[in-house]
Amino acid sequence: MPLTHRRVLKIALPIMLATVTVPILGVVDTGVVGQIPEPEPIAAVGVGAIILTAIYWVFGFLRMGTTGLTSQAAGQGNDAEVAALLTRALMIGLAGGLALIVLQPLIYRAAFALSPASDEVETLARSYMQIRIWSAPAAIAVYGITGWLIAQERSRAVLALQLWMNGVNIGLDFLFVLGFGWGVDGVALATFLAEWSGFAMGLWLCRAAFGHPSWRDWARVFDRVRLRRMAVVNSDILIRSMLLQAVFVSFLLFGGRFGDTTLAANQVLLQFVYVTGYALDGFAFAAEALVGRAFGQGAVARVRRAALLTSFWGLVLVVVLALVFWVAGPIIIDTMARDEGVRAAARSFLPWMVLAPLTGVASWMLDGVFIGATRTGDMRNMMAISTALYFSAVLALMPVIGNHGLWLALHISFVTRGLTLLARYPALERAARAEAVGSPTS
Repeated sequence: MPLTHRRVLKIALPIMLATVTVPILGVVDTGVVGQIPEPEPIAAVGVGAIILTAIYWVFGFLRMGTTGLTSQAAGQGNDAEVAALLTRALMIGLAGGLALIVLQPLIYRAAFALSPASDEVETLARSYMQIRIWSAPAAIAVYGITGWLIAQERSRAVLALQLWMNGVNIGLDFLFVLGFGWGVDGVALATFLAEWSGFAMGLWLCRAAFGHPSWRDWARVFDRVRLRRMAVVNSDILIRSMLLQAVFVSFLLFGGRFGDTTLAANQVLLQFVYVTGYALDGFAFAAEALVGRAFGQGAVARVRRAALLTSFWGLVLVVVLALVFWVAGPIIIDTMARDEGVRAAARSFLPWMVLAPLTGVASWMLDGVFIGATRTGDMRNMMAISTALYFSAVLALMPVIGNHGLWLALHISFVTRGLTLLARYPALERAARAEAVGSPTS
C-alpha cells in the first residue's frame, strides 16, 4: 500500500476526534456531580480521578510499546507474532490492574499523605476509588488494545472504542447521579461499567486475532527473547515518560515561587500545551504505525517517507495552532480565568505559549517516529539530556528573569529533545537497513 497524504490523514483524523472526547468526559463528570448542592462531592471526584489517572498513566508505556512492536511484526508479514503481541499486551494490562486492586490500601494511604484533603472529601474520594479500582484491569488492558489497533492502522476502531466508552460513561453519569441520586458512588460506578464495557468492545474489535491460533500459542507468547524485548521497550518508554512528567510537574512547582497569581497563570497557559499534545497525537500515532510497518519491512525509503509525511502534517497543524493562540489567546484566557490578576499575568506570558507548538513539534513527532522503530533507548537517553538541560536552565535563568526564565527553560527542553532525536535519526535508518539484510545493528 503506497504511503500517501491520504493514508496519513485516514489514520490521524479519527485519532484526533477520539482525543477530543477525553476532556468532554471530565467536564460531564464534574458538571453532573456539581448538581449536588455541596462542594465536597466535586472535590472528591476531582481528587479521586486525578489519583487514579496518575496511577494509570504509569501504564501508558503499554500503548506505545504495543504499537511499535505490532506495527513492525505487521510490516514483516508475521501474523503469528501480531496475534501473540495482543495476548501479551492483554496479559500485562490485566496483571497490572489486578496488582493495583491488591495494593489499593497502600495506594490510598500514600495518595492522601501526599495530597491531604478534609475528612469528608477524603472519605468520599476513597469511596469513589474503591469502586473504580475494580475496573483497573480493563482500563489498563484497553491501553494495549488501543496500541494494537493503531499498529493495524485501524484508527476508526480506536475512535469507535473511545466514543463507546465515553458515551456509556456519560449516559450512566446522568442515570446514576441525576436519576437515581447515587452521588459520587454513581459517578464511580458509571466509569467502572464503561471501562469494562470498553474492554469487551475492544476484544470484539480485535476478534480477527483470536481466529489465528498463535494468540494462544503459549510457547510463542512466553518466548523469552520476545518477552525480554518487550520488557526493554516498555521500560525505556516508562523512564522517558516519567522524566517528561518530572519536567511538567516541576514547572508548576517552580512557578509557585512567584506567587499564586503567576502559578495560576502558568496553569492556564499549560492547558494550551496539553491541547497541542492531544491534537498532535493523531499524526504522532500515524508515524508510529507507518514507520513501524516500514521498519519491519526494512524499507529505509519508506521509513523516511513516513517520517516526512506525518511530520509535514504535524507542522501544518502546529502553525495553525500557533496562529489561533496568538489571535484568540486573550479571549481563551479570559474565558478560563475570572481573576483580573491571573488574566493579566497569563497575557504577559502568552508569547511563550504561542511559540510552544513550534518549538515542541519536532520532539512530539520524532517521539512517534522512534516509537514506531522501537528505538526506545534513544528516546530515553535524549529525554534524559533534555531534562538535565531544563533543570540547568531553570537554575540559571529563574534568578535573572523570573517566570520568563522558567518558560524559556521549558522551550529549551522542547528544542533539545527535538534536536537530539533528530541527531539520532540516521542511526534509526541504519537500523532499518540492517533489518532488511538481517544483520545486527550498530
